Amino acid sequence: MAVRLRNLLLSKEGGIFLVLIMLQILAILFVDNYTNPDNIKLLLKATPSLGILALSATVLMISGEFDLSMGSTFALAPMISALCHGAGLNLWLCIMIALMIGASVGLANGLITVWTGMPSFIVTIATMMFWRGITLFIAGARWVKFKTEGIAQFLFTDTIGWLPLQFIWFAGITLILWFLLNRMRFGNWIFATGGNVKAAKAMGINTDFVKVTCFIIAGILAAVAGFFESLRVASVGPMQGGQILIFTAIAAMVIGGTKIGGGVGTVLGTFIGAIIMFSIQNILMLMRVQAFLFQLLVGVILVSAAAGNLLIRKKANSLE
Repeated sequence: MAVRLRNLLLSKEGGIFLVLIMLQILAILFVDNYTNPDNIKLLLKATPSLGILALSATVLMISGEFDLSMGSTFALAPMISALCHGAGLNLWLCIMIALMIGASVGLANGLITVWTGMPSFIVTIATMMFWRGITLFIAGARWVKFKTEGIAQFLFTDTIGWLPLQFIWFAGITLILWFLLNRMRFGNWIFATGGNVKAAKAMGINTDFVKVTCFIIAGILAAVAGFFESLRVASVGPMQGGQILIFTAIAAMVIGGTKIGGGVGTVLGTFIGAIIMFSIQNILMLMRVQAFLFQLLVGVILVSAAAGNLLIRKKANSLE
């Protein structure tokens, strides 16, 4: 039994999974209406946007790069998609346009980063402001309606019983990325590039190609996250929360076990971390915490959860 417990705690996702379980138990015991079916449905509907954005950050961070412009892509891609749909374009074509925008933003970020040698943190601060300005220029201060119908409505906004389809998409994207990172050669290249660029180059890995590809993946996922969020609320605005969500997504990524600096990370941990982060926000809202204390308490709980995960790992090591 002790060996199984140690193996669970030492796994990449084991410690954070136990944090999630403990958080859920405390919420069930002490927070009113937490287990209300409507609240559970809200949790499952709202988590995918944050979670997919966190997955975007995770893949890129493992490669050793950073993208602060994801919040702008989160708003830009669905905004243009919604405007095109409102102009009469087929929804599926609008979806492809959103994905192409995400890929293009990621490609631009990647090429600028590898060609200039500038830190991606600096590059994406600049592109974040640029693309946010483009979004504001296109839409002004107005929100645009973005509704679906038919099969698209079922696939992107409906539920199967109590389970929202968007959460299934979130889980499916997580599994695809897990397979990419852990079962494909390109995944090994990503970890090698993020761990030590010089050593990766010495092994014959085209690290520039790896980084640019990861930027493209991150851009596409940011567009998907924004698209899902827009369809969930049936509208999209130029300031629809992407810049706030990106820092929460980064927090979910870090809680999930991804190392700032690259080379270490797990998308399954990020999946769990995203659920933890939104659960914390939901708990605070149910407790009617005043708005100006909201972010403060989220930060405190974030640090506590990360510290708890570290202590659990140390405890697991002592069981050897």
